[in-house]
Amino acid sequence: MGLAVLNLDSARFDCTFGRGCEGVCCRNGRPPVYAEEAARIDERIDRILPLLRPPARGLVSEVGYLSGRRKSGQPMARVADGWCVFFNQGCVLHRLGQAEGDPFRYKPAICSAFPLAMDSRGRWYVRQKGYDGEVWDLACLDPDSSTVPAAVSLRSEIALVQTWGSATGTTTARKTA
Repeated sequence: MGLAVLNLDSARFDCTFGRGCEGVCCRNGRPPVYAEEAARIDERIDRILPLLRPPARGLVSEVGYLSGRRKSGQPMARVADGWCVFFNQGCVLHRLGQAEGDPFRYKPAICSAFPLAMDSRGRWYVRQKGYDGEVWDLACLDPDSSTVPAAVSLRSEIALVQTWGSATGTTTARKTA
């Protein structure tokens, strides 16, 4: 059985990063980072550091990539110069994972699932302008700005989230989007 996504039939989404969008979803991005995600990042921090923007590299080298702030009970990634420390012309964690065969390997759950989110009743939906009180005014979340069905553009994210439901011990932790 596939993942039930409330508005999948009507949602439209097309990530335009590098095609007009310069990664605004990572602007002031402070995703929660779960312990298992931090462990994977820690294992590759030597490969990640050189890929970071200089201000982010300095901050992470000095005080680490996790801040004292918390979201969903988890520590959050730091921000340097207004951007997630892992942002450098795109997500460094995504690029490293992609080079190793899995673009989601190092990314925090909330980033990996975007724009999928879970409502207060534990049901998945696609974030869309005007749906479920969406607060971000991003072009990619405006269904009028794309003709691409989310069911097509989000196949990888939907498949990833579906694995979280069947992964022992990670279901609750990973359903944070």
